[in-house]
Amino acid sequence: MQTQRDWAALLAAAQAGDRRSYEALLRAALPRLRAQARRAFPAAGAAECEDIVQDTLLALHRNLHLFDPARPAEPFLRGILRLRGADRLRARARNRGRETPLDDLPVTSPSLATNDMQERALDAGRLAAAIDALPRRDRDVLTMLKLREMTLAEAAAATGMTIGALKVATHRAIRRLRQALKVTDAD
Repeated sequence: MQTQRDWAALLAAAQAGDRRSYEALLRAALPRLRAQARRAFPAAGAAECEDIVQDTLLALHRNLHLFDPARPAEPFLRGILRLRGADRLRARARNRGRETPLDDLPVTSPSLATNDMQERALDAGRLAAAIDALPRRDRDVLTMLKLREMTLAEAAAATGMTIGALKVATHRAIRRLRQALKVTDAD
């Protein structure tokens, strides 16, 4: 079993670029970090404790230059573990309301559907009905510019309107369509 002094020497050698010392430190520290993670974060599951340990090792790698070889190594590692664990648990608490736990759902759960074909068909039908309910000029403008994707010049030639008038008519037609669909600017 390695002592605190051994770990500090291994960390100091790792700072100097000794890869074998770094590997030896990680091998020696890993079981202790896992045990400390389980003790420090009893509410975290085994997978989350392992994630905390892995985050700790990554943070150690990024912050190896901050270690002072005159000080003991274990408190340095334990401090990183506590900070990484607290960060992970805060992130979990923040995201808890936005996530659906997949363990509780069957593989073919309908609540996992995003926007299936039936919903798209309903949305397309609703849009077509709203366009049909618009005045003829609005329908023509939206059909030419938005559905057929004609250029402004082509639509102006087809309607006999100027490009400026066509832009204004398009804006008004879209506003009326949004009102018909009861869509707000926040949507």
